[in-house]
Amino acid sequence: MLALALGGFGIGTTEFVTMGLLPDIAADFGVSEPTGGHAVSAYALGVVVGAPVIAALCARMPRKRLLIALMVAFTVGNIASVLAPAFPALVAARFVAGLPHGAYFGVASLAAASLAPVGQRAKAVAAVMLGLSAANVVGVPAATWLGQGLGWRDAYIVVAVIGLATVFAISRFVPDLHGVRVTDPRTEPTALRRSQVLLTLLVGAVGFGGMFAVYTYITSTLTDVAGMEQGLVPIVLALFGLGMVAGNIVGGVLADRGVDRSVFLALIAMVVILAGFVAAAHNPFTAAVGAFLVGASGAALAPGLQTRLMDVAHDAQTLAAALNHAALNIANAAGAWLGGLVIAAGLGYTAPAVVGAGLAVAGVLLFTVTIWIARRQRDRLPVRGY
Repeated sequence: MLALALGGFGIGTTEFVTMGLLPDIAADFGVSEPTGGHAVSAYALGVVVGAPVIAALCARMPRKRLLIALMVAFTVGNIASVLAPAFPALVAARFVAGLPHGAYFGVASLAAASLAPVGQRAKAVAAVMLGLSAANVVGVPAATWLGQGLGWRDAYIVVAVIGLATVFAISRFVPDLHGVRVTDPRTEPTALRRSQVLLTLLVGAVGFGGMFAVYTYITSTLTDVAGMEQGLVPIVLALFGLGMVAGNIVGGVLADRGVDRSVFLALIAMVVILAGFVAAAHNPFTAAVGAFLVGASGAALAPGLQTRLMDVAHDAQTLAAALNHAALNIANAAGAWLGGLVIAAGLGYTAPAVVGAGLAVAGVLLFTVTIWIARRQRDRLPVRGY
């Protein structure tokens, strides 16, 4: 389980460190910060493209071998980021680095769930996701500090090393995962014909965007709005990560008690917290507390969504589980894009929080519709005789 979480740690570090180093990357290539946000969106697009394609085409591949191959591809993408000579090359490299993301978490989540005791599947999924959350406590702040001090390329060197370490750890410590059923590539696409799968993915794609709208531009928000010193930014990024760890753990516990309720609670918490961040961002202390809470509410949503997708996908779980992370990275791309739009429009660095709260509200409404449709579908099932 720790080996699987290490992969999540590396993926989380590379996904979020770009946001922390966005001003440095933009300055180095001579582009505006909103334009620099395209590197964030490119990674997210790679996740969206890679998740369904890899999950479907590699459905017959033994799960352990697939996990190793995905981490090798991840490492190559980050090495390409280090070597990027121009901004378009960096955007392309971030796209490549994002391709294995969704498939890795999808397969790793299924593996963890298959090894978990009865009634603790969501906690097992949360354990894999804990690597992603822990990245924001240790990996992202450390890589951001290193990138600001020595250069942003050094941050991606660290990520590539983590990728290689994960390849070794999976090879050495992860069993052959015979409990995870290898499926037919023709079966996996049936997930896309299930309305509950599509609706749950849509909830994640919209609702999760609120967190990314704020976090993508968190460095400039802290320095320009809260008046925080640049050297304190990595500490706040660590607080954001601690919030993700706490939210991930709480979300896993709540999802084992009731999946749908856990999703509702996380979305409602996001609405309240993101709306409050508009005011909190004007003071260094309250901005730091707000960053913790934004991370916690966002991470609390993930275990419930992942578990729900595995439940409603039936015999197409690999694709559905992978698509969850594609949906979350659509949220990443959309949040970064919408946040950049309102900043470019001159509305300031607190405007993305308003956008984020609106996205979370939309997520609540979409999930309400999703549950209503699910109940109607259950009511239409024929009553079986004894």
